[in-house]
Amino acid sequence: MIQEEASAKRTPKTIESAADLVIVGGGLTGTCAAITAARAGIKVTLIQDRPVLGGNCSSEVRLWILGATSHMGNNNRWAREGGVIDEIMLENIYRNPDGNPLIFDTVLLEKVIQEINITLLLNTAVFDLDKKTGNGNESDEIEAVHAFCSQNSTKYKVSAPLFCDASGDGIVGFLAGAAFRMGAESMEEFGEKFAPDKAYGELLGHSMYFYSKDAGRPVKFIPPSYALQDITEIPRYKTFNPKDFGCRLWWLEFGGRLDTVHDTEKIKWELWKVVYGAWNYIKNSGEFPESENMTLEWVGTIPGKRESRRFEGDYMLTQQDVVEQKTFEDTAAFGGWSLDLHPADGVYSDQSGCNQWHSKGVYSIPYRCYYSRNISNLFIAGRIISATHVAFASTRVMATSAVGGQAVGIAAALAKKYNCSPREVGTQHLEEYQLELWRSGQYLPQIHIADPADLVQKARISASSNLHLSELPGSDIWNVIEHSVAQMLPVTASIPAITIQIEALENTVLEVELRRSSEVFNHTPDITLETKSIPLSAGKHEVSLEWSAGVTEACYVFVCLMKNELLKVQYSDKRVTGILTVFNATNPAVSNYGKQEPTEDLGVDTFEFWCPQRRPAGRNLAFRLSEPITLFETKNLKNALHRPISAPNAWVAAFTDENPSIKIEWNEEVTVSKIELVFDTDSDHPMENVIYVHPETVMPFCVSDLEIADENGVVIGKISENHQTKQTILLDTPVSTRSLQIRILSKHAQVPAALFEVRCY
Repeated sequence: MIQEEASAKRTPKTIESAADLVIVGGGLTGTCAAITAARAGIKVTLIQDRPVLGGNCSSEVRLWILGATSHMGNNNRWAREGGVIDEIMLENIYRNPDGNPLIFDTVLLEKVIQEINITLLLNTAVFDLDKKTGNGNESDEIEAVHAFCSQNSTKYKVSAPLFCDASGDGIVGFLAGAAFRMGAESMEEFGEKFAPDKAYGELLGHSMYFYSKDAGRPVKFIPPSYALQDITEIPRYKTFNPKDFGCRLWWLEFGGRLDTVHDTEKIKWELWKVVYGAWNYIKNSGEFPESENMTLEWVGTIPGKRESRRFEGDYMLTQQDVVEQKTFEDTAAFGGWSLDLHPADGVYSDQSGCNQWHSKGVYSIPYRCYYSRNISNLFIAGRIISATHVAFASTRVMATSAVGGQAVGIAAALAKKYNCSPREVGTQHLEEYQLELWRSGQYLPQIHIADPADLVQKARISASSNLHLSELPGSDIWNVIEHSVAQMLPVTASIPAITIQIEALENTVLEVELRRSSEVFNHTPDITLETKSIPLSAGKHEVSLEWSAGVTEACYVFVCLMKNELLKVQYSDKRVTGILTVFNATNPAVSNYGKQEPTEDLGVDTFEFWCPQRRPAGRNLAFRLSEPITLFETKNLKNALHRPISAPNAWVAAFTDENPSIKIEWNEEVTVSKIELVFDTDSDHPMENVIYVHPETVMPFCVSDLEIADENGVVIGKISENHQTKQTILLDTPVSTRSLQIRILSKHAQVPAALFEVRCY
């Protein structure tokens, strides 16, 4: 029994602790930052003001995670984000292909609690902080944060030499006095032609979603008194329907004219009014008789936030950096979502819900965007990084924010290692920083990485076979060329003739274009090398296409069969790492209408979209080549590239190799204690965590089982039931050997075995 006499004012229970890094904000960004830093060996306290992790992608909000892949609706091939976010997405699709947001919560939580270096504080909100003082003056360093947990009525004071604000609204940066901006810059300040005017609005609003379900019997709905009574107040009210639910209602947005930090509760109530008013319209207007048996299953209780403060770093990313794909010496992450602005009036606007403009490929984000320019020990991550309002329109999405969190996690580990500031990591330890980022799985566009510790770099590599791609055999599938389709092929100089199978439904002409991208690191087919017009009579034809054009550097070419609904082309069931078909179709969800054509000078490019289809569609064309493509050799295993870019960058075995293996040999004995392997998990697949139902739990290109033996044939490591991009084998006892053999024990029936990388330490 506890009994206390009356007393003076009491203070809550207070727990004081210390860490190497305090991360405030347990959304996807803070979660990825915490896991990365913890794995790099530093002690992390992760403070999250909600009962679950994930922020906008949690079950509380239920927004799908997207980034450079953009629903497979742009020209960013093989662009899914790597590292921790890739690991999370692959684990989720393995366990949760139906996109249950509650299961995704468990995936995030499990990843965090498995890291012994992370102390997690849920339901805990930071409300104050201390800054260091010297000579009686306040310094530019944070010393500790103060937080309160409403569930256990406990205050926390957490001290650290380093802090990361991943809170979304930037509470730590705000309290610390970090320089920030809110709203849109003028076009004149940075020369950004897409900068909005005040009529369009300077802030993106919040959104709130609902889920519905069929109850199997008639369900009555009586709206609450606060529901919007006249749904026609919303210009887009006719777009509400019983079929859409969850974040397909992303345009159910409000608040861009208000203070998106301090007016959040006011915005939430307005969104509730709209949600319940919309459901009343669906149920009771008589327009949707199919809704009779439907009921509301879930409505968000907190809004998903898009924009509030943006903090200033040593560099501010701009529209031009995104569109022109600027190269930075200190690249730490990348993005690829469109420049995606929304009218500030949201659902009450008579304009389109978004205004999206894509770049021709992924763009780099410099490390200087990830720390405060005036608070010396503060990292910034997520949607609050140092970017203009226009650049933020792309960097704000969660997968891009997640790789920014990874960039911060590695930087914090180096700052601890060298007892230096976040800024000094970039100015004094950049080469090591980028190497460690790359080792963690981060893709750094146009940055060359050399790993001197990797023993494989000094080895000879051979294989039981190497794919010499001369054909993909035909299947029973013949599809009408409803949309122009292109077979992407990697080449280095001459372009082999390609033979395809065509059926003409009546006399017609096959139009063919040979294209490539103006930049080898892009996959936008914006340069036409050659065109052909081939008259065809009704019936089936074997068509051989020979080219006089060539290329001077490794790149992908696109053999484009232009739209003609009088023609069918034969497809293959075979799939190969780094080989793909793309279609000049549309994807309105990301403002892809086949071609991007700015109606005025907005500072963005005009180009066509050529995008893949989701499996089980998206097959390659059936074809024969006059000369085999031999770009799948073992040398790719040590070229430091984790994905196809201008070439496949993978070792691929021959189709006929039933027991694929790789042999790594050294001239002298080496001692191996760790082996890392990088697999092909189809970085074209967006793997949306909600709404979409995915056809596979393991990507068909991914090797699931292998074993590794030393020079005496003794098996020293195994991988079983793999579904991840990266796997590490830590040997209990280091092995001294002159060779290793990697034996692939299983592969997909229609896909030859492939690996991107093998590293030994």
